[in-house]
Amino acid sequence: MFNVSENPEQGAAAEAQRPRARDLGVVFDGEPGPLNAITDVPGLEVGFTTLIADEPATARTGVTAILPRGRESAGVPCAAGIAVLNGNGELTGRSWIEEAGQLQTPICITNSHAVGAVHAGVDRWMAAHHPENAAAWMLPVVGETWDGYLNSINAELVQAEHAVAALDAARGGAVAEGNVGGGTGMNCYGFKGGTGTASRRVRIGSEQWTVGVLLQANFGSRAELRVAGRYLGRESQAPNPMETSGWFEREAGAGAQARAGAGSVIGIVVTDAPMLPGQCEALARRVPLGLARTGTTGSHFSGDIFLALSTANEGALASRMAAGTVTVEQLSHVAWGSIDPFYAAVVEATEETVLNALVAAEDMVGRDGHASFALPHAEVRAAFAG
Repeated sequence: MFNVSENPEQGAAAEAQRPRARDLGVVFDGEPGPLNAITDVPGLEVGFTTLIADEPATARTGVTAILPRGRESAGVPCAAGIAVLNGNGELTGRSWIEEAGQLQTPICITNSHAVGAVHAGVDRWMAAHHPENAAAWMLPVVGETWDGYLNSINAELVQAEHAVAALDAARGGAVAEGNVGGGTGMNCYGFKGGTGTASRRVRIGSEQWTVGVLLQANFGSRAELRVAGRYLGRESQAPNPMETSGWFEREAGAGAQARAGAGSVIGIVVTDAPMLPGQCEALARRVPLGLARTGTTGSHFSGDIFLALSTANEGALASRMAAGTVTVEQLSHVAWGSIDPFYAAVVEATEETVLNALVAAEDMVGRDGHASFALPHAEVRAAFAG
């Protein structure tokens, strides 16, 4: 076994040490929740396992776990919908979500070649904590993005127990960002990328709801990055060896070339507002609009997959085997004519989530000396000074 750093500092202390995009002067639309994180959605919990080691193989990877209803209600269904901008990626459990409009397992995000191990870990965790669900069938939701530039992705470093550890570590409160969990080895817009989150409040009359977003950001080319309209990517002085060093040709053979913009992004949207499955899908379709605000045009070599959930209507949408009975359920939901503020919330929170991931990330050197450099904070501050 190699030494790993599991479940890094998380919560208020971690957030106090790492500035976020707003702290550098970036101005965003909309009203964030108190934590400006996906955990502003009541009951939602997030956990991480981060693997950083140099022996016996270079580990720059991990697992991110999301429990939309918390650990005690991890098997209770949520209305759900999925949208895909570009399909060069994986999110397991998708067929059942599209069939039944719900999911009733935790969500995990990891690297591209660790999906099977993490899937097994979710099964193991559910069998231990919710055996009544495991006694029937489970279709865990596991998403991935590729961290093979920094991480020894074929060394099978992520194991089922790392998914279990991330689920065990899940809790509410402030969420660590940047080089943590599944985002540890990721790159975004030619800078160090990783995990980011943000939230928005939606107020309609006397009612108030929350929309939270968490992204594993591993997409975009350096020239594309825009921050609130500023061309920070093309103007940055930070080195960009992932796009310019020729490493991929050396490893994959003559004629191979790392394509700027290759990578992926997994986006999770959760709201406590009552939504139909089709409305969840509509929320998921708005994530790319938030990404586009930061500059991406959506590479063919990027897997851009988005899942949106509603934690309202607890107890509805369950799929249970019953003897000779027909059950009729009723769902409350936001009227379609009132849904636009939720669309705006998804777009606004997604944009900020990307920038939070970039600002929180730190320089990292991985396998074979490959380096990824963070978006310089001084460049962001200078762009928004005065």
